[in-house]
Amino acid sequence: MTIDMLVVLAYFFFLIAIGWMFRKFTTSTSDYFRGGGKMLWWMVGATAFMTQFSAWTFTGAAGRAFSDGFVVVVLFLANAFGYLMNYLYFAPRFRQLRVVTAIEAIRQRFGKTSEQFFTWAGMPDSLISAGIWLNGLAIFVSAVFDIPMETTIIVTGAVLVIMSVTGGSWAVVASDFMQMIVIMAVTITCAIAAYFYGGGIGNIIDKFHGNFMLGNDLNYVSIFVLWVVFIFVKQFGVMNNSINAYRYLCAKDSENAKKAAALACILMVVGPLIWFLPPWYVSAFMPEFALQYASMGDKAGDAAYLAFVQEVMPAGMVGLLMSAMFAATMSSMDSGLNRNAGIFVCNFYSPILREHASQKELVTVSKITTVVMGVIMILIGLFINSLSHLSLFDIVLNVGALIGFPMLIPVLLGMWIRKTPDWSGWTTLIVGGFVSYFFGIALTSGQFEAILGLETPLTDREWSDLKIGLSLAAHVVFTGGFFLMTMLVYKGLSPEREKEVDQLFINWNTPVIADSEDQQTLDTKQRSMLGNLITVAGFGVLIMALIPNEPTGRLMFLLCGSIVLVVGVLLVYAARSGNGTVKKLESQNA
Repeated sequence: MTIDMLVVLAYFFFLIAIGWMFRKFTTSTSDYFRGGGKMLWWMVGATAFMTQFSAWTFTGAAGRAFSDGFVVVVLFLANAFGYLMNYLYFAPRFRQLRVVTAIEAIRQRFGKTSEQFFTWAGMPDSLISAGIWLNGLAIFVSAVFDIPMETTIIVTGAVLVIMSVTGGSWAVVASDFMQMIVIMAVTITCAIAAYFYGGGIGNIIDKFHGNFMLGNDLNYVSIFVLWVVFIFVKQFGVMNNSINAYRYLCAKDSENAKKAAALACILMVVGPLIWFLPPWYVSAFMPEFALQYASMGDKAGDAAYLAFVQEVMPAGMVGLLMSAMFAATMSSMDSGLNRNAGIFVCNFYSPILREHASQKELVTVSKITTVVMGVIMILIGLFINSLSHLSLFDIVLNVGALIGFPMLIPVLLGMWIRKTPDWSGWTTLIVGGFVSYFFGIALTSGQFEAILGLETPLTDREWSDLKIGLSLAAHVVFTGGFFLMTMLVYKGLSPEREKEVDQLFINWNTPVIADSEDQQTLDTKQRSMLGNLITVAGFGVLIMALIPNEPTGRLMFLLCGSIVLVVGVLLVYAARSGNGTVKKLESQNA
């Protein structure tokens, strides 16, 4: 067994241990799905950041960075823009919704019919996304360890399910924070290596194969501009609607939710410049690398980041990177897995099938549902693996544009425009489905070229970008326009529904403040447990400096391990300081 595989296996056991350690934090569905709304900002910010991050970043996105340079960064800057809007307005208000699942807020706004529509319509989007992320991870593992992609998908999915079922949202969010630290440490180390081996960023850009700013395979710059504009529109919608409010429902109060959004925004601005320096280096100095990965066929370009680590980084770093890939993928998937199970239990099983079920029963059903969702996710990952001719980058953006975006329009506009009938929620969803079919599936590049009379045929890249831009623009105009038109037939709601909607908007504008003695005790426990875990992980990485390598290779492990260790030590110190404050309060109350 290789060093790299030993590192990955050790990391797997570490993740399962996190689930076991946090199992006692879960006594109710609120604990299981949102940590009881008692988590600190740095944990919430980490999980908000990690939900937009997966192994796809180092496969599909890195492949796009290798071929088209800076273009891929646009997507992540659009994410940062969404988080900035979270910070400025939305994040504290999402926490102020005071719900266990985001779909509960949709029921309060649009009624029970829309609740069921959104419950069942939202699951395919997140499960397909999880399958895509799982597939992205399998590309890495298959290339590194020569393990079949199908085996990787099944084993990784199983580990993820075990962790999520054992510890619920506490394990999910705690692992997200630890995984964020590991990923940033590894990728910072790789970026520093790319910088020095490449002779600086300027030299890497100068030697980049193709147009670094606009990318290759592009005849119409206007298409690229359209794509950029609507990617920003899409990510604004993705980040700032009540469906995706789940990111902040676990924060202990409004202020912690706001700080969490600020952390995610900063990480999303800094991250891409760190993550994509290695694939840019590969384009500049290793342009023929894909020949090594001929077995991957059309997806060989997705191994650009891996090629850099194998060629440039010291022995053992591939295993550490693989651990980071597992971390990135699992953090995205377990959030979706936990969220889907929560929606099913709280918005279907409890109100429809078992209205008077006990909390113990609901927690049990939640765990069973998590397992079932995990199996479905694995099956989707296996199916996507069979679609070998499709680009992972394009799959991700198409799923978001065609399935995810239409769902966001009514729940985003619905919190700004109050006077629409209850049926405006679910009917807008149906209209969005027709718009997605026509602009995303039925319309072909040949038809579009004929309509506009284009002399130069669209390249594959241009049509892919244009289809996404057109789909998003059509949803803004037609799907959004339909929702606004429902205002014309609004005749008021029943007294019961008016009261429910009134309460929703009262909550939306009323801050949540948490400063009890019990909360401070829990804050200290969060810092202590995670601090100890991360400190152990830091020492584990430092020990890897003993692996026989050149002095520069050993220094890389020392740098990487030190980053992780410093964070762990700071958290342990903060926990001890907080413990002193709690004891002081206890003595005063006595």
